Amino acid sequence: MRSSRSAVIAAVLLALPAIASAAIQTREIEIKQGATILKGFVAWDDAAQGRRPGVLVVHEWWGHNDHVRAQARRLAEAGYVGFALDLYGSGKVATHPDDAQKFMAEAAKDPAAMRARFNAALAQLKSDPHVDASRIAAVGYCFGGGIVLERAREGHPDLDAVVSFHGLLATESPAKKGAVHARVLVLTGTDDPMAPAAQVDGFRKEMDAAGATYAIVTYPGGRHAFTNPKADSHGLDALRYNADADKRSWAAMLVLLKEMWG
Repeated sequence: MRSSRSAVIAAVLLALPAIASAAIQTREIEIKQGATILKGFVAWDDAAQGRRPGVLVVHEWWGHNDHVRAQARRLAEAGYVGFALDLYGSGKVATHPDDAQKFMAEAAKDPAAMRARFNAALAQLKSDPHVDASRIAAVGYCFGGGIVLERAREGHPDLDAVVSFHGLLATESPAKKGAVHARVLVLTGTDDPMAPAAQVDGFRKEMDAAGATYAIVTYPGGRHAFTNPKADSHGLDALRYNADADKRSWAAMLVLLKEMWG
């Protein structure tokens, strides 16, 4: 009996290092795209075995801040490799809405640069040793939601799915018939002044005409930035955190990813 108990204790002690290592790991990287240095934040579960799907996360108009990094960590906790990218360069972050608007307007002037920076981050994610490069998605918030939808409209060959959280829906380059290969999920609030009902309806018609596989989920009372707990702190009536919409929209994204990849 004493021998049996000793064996059990020994087995438990041997297992402790493995249990202790079961944690989300993160690292920061830099990517050079042209003359621009882009920041990257990667999160993964070091207890998971084998390669797993990778998910790019594109920031709000604020830039590469704590919010986008938190989403990358949440994706790692869900079993993916999350990669929070930096489209502004040098990890630039705004804390005032005026600066955020300037950053976003400046970025919008050069769609080719935004595309190149997105692809540089994508290449980095695909090369990560924890990632199955054949299973890639992109999610975006606010400005970033608009970015991932543009990549879907273009028929980006490496994306299985794109998910837009309170993202910008209007575009100057509507998807052509048959161009959208990724599954598209739009998660938007009914009271979002930056994605009003007319734009939601226009997006629906655009996706129908393109023959895309897509879904639009609306959250009653949801305003812009409903996933960001700090949204209310900026003094803008358009921006409001909504805990229920945050929880439900995240769950909707996870359902889509599970349907695609199991």
